[in-house]
Amino acid sequence: MYRINPRTMMILVAVSWLMTAPIVAQGPAPPAAPAVPAAPAVPAPLPPGQTNDPYPQPIAATEGVIRVNASEFATLPDIDGVPARMMRLVDETGTKRFFVNDMRGPLYSVSYDGKAVSLYVDINDPKWGVAVQSQGRERGVQNFAFHPDFARAGSPGSGKFYTYTDTTNQTPAPDFTTPSPKSTHDTVLLEWTAKTPGAAAYDGGAPRELIRLRQPFANHNGGHLAFNPTAAAGSAERGWLYMGIADGGSGGDPMSLAQNMSSAFGKIVRIDPLGKNSSNGKYGIPAANPFVKQAGALPEIYALGVRNPQRLAWDSKTGRMYMSDIGQDIVEEISPVTAGANLGWNIWEGNYRFVSREAVSSEKPRSDPAMTYPVAEWGQRDPLLQSSGAATGLVVYRSTGIPQLANRLIFADMPSGEIFYISADGTSAGTQDVIRRILLNNGKTMLELIQAKNETQGKKPATRSDLRLGDSADGRVFLLNKQDGVIRVLVP
Repeated sequence: MYRINPRTMMILVAVSWLMTAPIVAQGPAPPAAPAVPAAPAVPAPLPPGQTNDPYPQPIAATEGVIRVNASEFATLPDIDGVPARMMRLVDETGTKRFFVNDMRGPLYSVSYDGKAVSLYVDINDPKWGVAVQSQGRERGVQNFAFHPDFARAGSPGSGKFYTYTDTTNQTPAPDFTTPSPKSTHDTVLLEWTAKTPGAAAYDGGAPRELIRLRQPFANHNGGHLAFNPTAAAGSAERGWLYMGIADGGSGGDPMSLAQNMSSAFGKIVRIDPLGKNSSNGKYGIPAANPFVKQAGALPEIYALGVRNPQRLAWDSKTGRMYMSDIGQDIVEEISPVTAGANLGWNIWEGNYRFVSREAVSSEKPRSDPAMTYPVAEWGQRDPLLQSSGAATGLVVYRSTGIPQLANRLIFADMPSGEIFYISADGTSAGTQDVIRRILLNNGKTMLELIQAKNETQGKKPATRSDLRLGDSADGRVFLLNKQDGVIRVLVP
């Protein structure tokens, strides 16, 4: 007989008990200790002589503030529940009405009292063959302008207006390209001709293409489109069209186009839309353009060295032209523009030499006499703004309807909706410390007005304003945005 030793017997008994013992529910395992988040990477310190914030003193929050009121003037319709993406308001004095566009294609007529809003033409209507590319925040119908003789029967400019539009149609050959082998879309300048300028809706045919640009990136697609409102009646300049063309996009102007005189990108160009002496025979080149006789330079160029020239404006008192240019990651600027001017980009970002997306040089600002520097600029890190800034505007107010704003150059930061001003006289300082705020309706910002309106609309409050400014011949200043569909007008 096999004898089990006492130690083996104890093990067998223990195993038998474990196999037959009732299973007792166990409590939940204690929670694991929370993971300690990794500390954010600390950026390497910048080398001496470089900075990412050349204006450590912020824009004054309360000093010199001008307070005005903003009244709701008109409302554009939503498209599929999304508010109108307004970019521009034009006062067409000949037919006595405003025009306002939605980047997705509609161009609306708005009565002078704001009570009547009607569709004038949908640029994205398939019958026109334009195929507006409006994906993302930056693409769509960028801008438009009416010929000064739009309402003048029998004149060459009668019934003509112009649109500056991003399109998915890249079948036609472009007039202007970049070295990039890839492209995202085209941007086209189109001429429309209404048969009856005063008609409630556009009654003309398909548009005529004047200029086609092949875009290498999806951002920085357009800019302003305008005729000089201060040009003398009967002068040739009255019919010349100014067009802001951005640097092609991405960041930092990677192909160095803004300083390349053989490229249209990163320039303000000036053309005669009714002429024929361009290389494609579809528009004219004014003989007064500054680089007409310079070998290797495009004769269309009026000024160079711009990054994203969102707005142009003229001073009715002096005739001086200004531009709001969106900066890279550090400086936003408002600059004067003259024939042949070099606005600096991408050698300079505002008053400071451009180093990279992370820095500008703090040494020797405004030191190149060949450059045209801003009359006002501000840092994107200013506490009044959001995580970044974007210059827009632009109105030189020489009227008396709002006395507080008389003789002010008015501009804005697009995302935050902050509205600013400097003096329109003696505007050569070009620094942040001359900038002061304009507040609305008992001290509110534009974004706060939009958010309050969103609440009444039953919509989620906007986190940015996407503000634009417009003005009229009778001295009114309008506020446009992409978040609530409301056009507002400033009042004392």
